Amino acid sequence: MLRAVKGRKIRETRSERIFYGFVIFVMCFVLALTLYPFIYVLSMSLSAPVYILRQDVWLLPKGFSVEAYARVLSERGIWLAYWNTAVYTVAGTALNVTLTAMLAYPLSKRNFWGRNAVSLFVGVTMLFNAGMIPNFLLINRLGLYNNRLAMIIPGAISVYNMIIARTFFSGIPESLEESAALDGANHAVTLARIILPISKPVLAALTLFYAVAHWNTYFNALLYLPDLDKQPLQMYLVRLLVQNQRLINEGGTDALQQAVQAVQSKYATIVVVIAPILCVYPFLQKYFVQGVMIGAIKE
Repeated sequence: MLRAVKGRKIRETRSERIFYGFVIFVMCFVLALTLYPFIYVLSMSLSAPVYILRQDVWLLPKGFSVEAYARVLSERGIWLAYWNTAVYTVAGTALNVTLTAMLAYPLSKRNFWGRNAVSLFVGVTMLFNAGMIPNFLLINRLGLYNNRLAMIIPGAISVYNMIIARTFFSGIPESLEESAALDGANHAVTLARIILPISKPVLAALTLFYAVAHWNTYFNALLYLPDLDKQPLQMYLVRLLVQNQRLINEGGTDALQQAVQAVQSKYATIVVVIAPILCVYPFLQKYFVQGVMIGAIKE
């Protein structure tokens, strides 16, 4: 095997070929482990109920059927949960990214007089948590119980994401800000018109982090949103799992048939739930990798 280095072809040694073959094998193995759950869920949602009842589906779908998707998409509850999740994700992500950038930018400036104190105050929150009951009492006292804002305001800033943004901002040349100051721009204008437009990689990474977290969250809804009309998709999935388990425990022929349909509906719902994030990620992957790497190594 030959490889090119600066226009020359160098013959690879036997140990190098063995190493490259081992790396390829490991990567293929990891890829298979990663893809199998997705393929299995998709196959279960597209297979005929009789094959699910026989437990014959393990990789590819058998007896192609879209009845599960028809049942899932015909229910009003999933569309309402979809709307709630979309609202929480869009509004929450916009607030998260905005507040994270507003906090990370001043903390990236070495001449900011309160930098160390604020950094210490913010960093302590990564080590200590008040606990579930104090958080519940706080949300209740703030009037956010059974309020949609309970899904957005708590955890408005992730300290980990703030550190990534702060590290990225600290690597931007100060000459850009000095030039903007000479033109009469204040710090807010500099951040909005100079810093953020050239920070697309880290902003894309933050957007992806926050959006995925909002899309997958269910615990806050479990604690703070008893109203079913305000609950997100993940809580819809939780209720579906509880319903499936109840049908399985009842037994009987009719109950077994209903349980099979419920299980298939569960897998169809999972596909419907994760599809938007899977569609968005490829468009942000380039910025995501670049933003995380730059934000992780620069200081």
